[in-house]
Amino acid sequence: MKAKISFMYGPHDLRIEEVELPPLKPNEVLIKLKACGICGSDVECFEGESAEGRYDIAPYTPGHEWAGQAVEVGKAVTSVKPGNKVVGDCVLPCFNCANCKEGLMPSACVNMREVGFRPDSPGGMGEYMILEEAYTHVIPDDWHYELGAWVETFNVGYWGVWGNGCAPDASDICVVIGGGPIGLSCSMVCKTAGAKVAVVDPLPARRENALNYGADIAFDPARPGFPGEIDAFAGVRGASVVLECSGNDAGIASLFDIAGHSARVGLIGHSIGRKVPVELGKTIWKTLNLSGSGGTKNWFPRTIRFLSVIKDRYDFAALNTHHFKFADLLKAFDVAVHDKANARKVMLTFE
Repeated sequence: MKAKISFMYGPHDLRIEEVELPPLKPNEVLIKLKACGICGSDVECFEGESAEGRYDIAPYTPGHEWAGQAVEVGKAVTSVKPGNKVVGDCVLPCFNCANCKEGLMPSACVNMREVGFRPDSPGGMGEYMILEEAYTHVIPDDWHYELGAWVETFNVGYWGVWGNGCAPDASDICVVIGGGPIGLSCSMVCKTAGAKVAVVDPLPARRENALNYGADIAFDPARPGFPGEIDAFAGVRGASVVLECSGNDAGIASLFDIAGHSARVGLIGHSIGRKVPVELGKTIWKTLNLSGSGGTKNWFPRTIRFLSVIKDRYDFAALNTHHFKFADLLKAFDVAVHDKANARKVMLTFE
């Protein structure tokens, strides 16, 4: 079976090619793609500013924020049926290495694959993809495919809040640094838990938008009065939960000032490969609890259940600011690269 699939060959070298799909193995699912978001990670790989995309090994098919329909399943597959709407994990553990058997995170797997970033784990920017049953998850029939394409993104934010022990409730004051898709996901999760929520972002459009997705208030970190504004919001105890979702040097550094004593701090935004100057001593004197969030573990089913509860409270469709057909992939990336301030999510659609 032939299909048109995209391949990232290197910086600014993304091509759509027609290829022959390999035969389906007993544990695999053949998926017809319906929607795929362009993530900031995809953009950075396209720009040549991230080593996450492994085109140094071979061309790979990007796209880890996808949703599609199962059209064929291998003879050993039991949890997915043809016709099911499905989504899938991004970080793929082998389940067999010493780290996996010890129960460590998928990112610790010595044989780890990463959908949409490596030639051995093709992503969703193609007409079809093949994924093992173990990493494939069925979503409700009444979901739109574009909401399905948000599961991976929301999964990262939801895990960043709950998977690593930040665990907010109505007694907490939460500050989310970064108003992008992950930050908004965190904001919605914290608000659903009943917490008081602030989002910090330098872009006016993002601050305004955050008020529609769980934030009680949004702050501009560039304002001279920002420290006092945060203090007034958080009160004498300070923020009890801080979620760093920007990956920005200034954003990361600011969390040590924003966090109150004994705060739970979730580090979610990517900054790998950079040394970020921070006042680490405040971790000691504030007795901060810092937790990293690299990937998720067994979290997709819970994310799907969570989204089923809140999907009608928030306008997820409005988060997709741009839509392009898969055939216009390069135009879609051009917008994602050059209009980052306004392109909250560029969504690819398929015939």
